[in-house]
Amino acid sequence: MSASGTTAAGQPSVAVRRALAPLLEHAATTAIVTDFDGTLAPIVDRPGDARPLDGTAEVMERLAHRFGVVAVVSGRPVSFLVDQLTPAGRDARAGSAGPPEPGHPRFVGLYGLEWSGADGTVGVEPGVERWRPVVGESARRLGSLAPEGVVVEAKGLSVTVHWRGAPEAAARVASAVEAEVASTGLRAHPGRLSIELRPPLDIDKGSALRRLVAGCSAACFFGDDLGDLPAFATLADLASQDGMATVAVAVVDAESPEEVAAAADVVLEGTHAALDVMRWLAEQPSVAPGG
Repeated sequence: MSASGTTAAGQPSVAVRRALAPLLEHAATTAIVTDFDGTLAPIVDRPGDARPLDGTAEVMERLAHRFGVVAVVSGRPVSFLVDQLTPAGRDARAGSAGPPEPGHPRFVGLYGLEWSGADGTVGVEPGVERWRPVVGESARRLGSLAPEGVVVEAKGLSVTVHWRGAPEAAARVASAVEAEVASTGLRAHPGRLSIELRPPLDIDKGSALRRLVAGCSAACFFGDDLGDLPAFATLADLASQDGMATVAVAVVDAESPEEVAAAADVVLEGTHAALDVMRWLAEQPSVAPGG
């Protein structure tokens, strides 16, 4: 059974604190990893309008000074994450999925297809770049067919079609995406009132998380949608196969898929609760194992 809840004062419940306790035993070798939309930023009608909650960038920095690995793994492009999560007054610098850069979070974009290096450059996984023209053409076709209220979000190496603003268009969108899959070889991935097309590579939030937490003694992942389930599955595998202490944290609201909460160790109601818990983690002293 998963632990849930925060108090009226924004503190984790006793059950949540108990579930998170393994993350505090060896902070220097612990990874705190999170999604962006629906976890750090509330879900909005138009994806370009999404913004993290006030104070999020500063909390991420504090976590990065406290824990060995702190990262955001998102379906957003790295450039978007860097823009939104770099504290005011600091140049954007984000660690890659390689050796840690102490004191700054890392940003992994497009479900692991790209990441930001310490010098601010963006790298992509081998074999991905050749799909950019295919994705671009698909985005153009989908955009030309999109009815009013449907948003086609072209992200370079992936494209997401959102029908939040036109729920009656869901079947039409699904049909158009199915046609693109058949003609291009891209893979379709469902999300919150959306479908994303990505290159047919075995790269997802689970594979990105596994790479980030290599060598860690403990790890957690905050997620809210179907695309986060591979990360939860990776945590379960690391716990059972490697003995790593892991915590899967579901951040839910009224439209969250039931599978997300069902796969989690901790369930939090909304982005404010998620930020409260991250802030709490950043403030806690180390604890002795079993303490």
